[in-house]
Amino acid sequence: MSFQHTRTIIGYHGCSRETADRILDGEPFLASVGDVEWLGDGVYFWEYGYERARDWAEERAGAGKFDEPAVVGAVVHLGNCFDLLDTRFTKALGTAFQMFEQVCRESGVTIRQNRGRDGDLKARYLDCAVLNFLLENAETETPGYDTVRGVFQEGDAAFEGSMIRRASHIQVAVRNPDAILGVFRPREGRLPRIS
Repeated sequence: MSFQHTRTIIGYHGCSRETADRILDGEPFLASVGDVEWLGDGVYFWEYGYERARDWAEERAGAGKFDEPAVVGAVVHLGNCFDLLDTRFTKALGTAFQMFEQVCRESGVTIRQNRGRDGDLKARYLDCAVLNFLLENAETETPGYDTVRGVFQEGDAAFEGSMIRRASHIQVAVRNPDAILGVFRPREGRLPRIS
């Protein structure tokens, strides 16, 4: 019997204004399927993290990826969730890595490592590959996972000597589009900015 999350969360998706308008007009989200996605393939949301989604969209716009940043809110039912906040799932990653490593070795594929310019190693090649390997193999044996959920300590220390990071967040990757129950445009004026 698979573990079913009975909870629903509010997620925020940073994107361009054009993409936000299309989604709010009824077009589906497009899943991220790159090789650096922190939780493998899926549509990414910051759980209850409007400001983090907005900051991400503003960073992308500032880098010239799109013109105007926006945020789309969504009601997401976690469903059958591969939840990395539960040690039952993080323990499974060690076994999955061993299997992944063996498959790569037998097929002559070089295993890419996580990379980055700082200690955060934001290009998560290895994490993405292992999670996709595990989740794709799980789908052949079970109904599959609707969502993947993880917590990430990211950014500078919140204050000198702190282990709390300024950009820490819980991220959810939706693998099953049916887990997205509805979308909305957040009312920015009602979400206070904390300095």
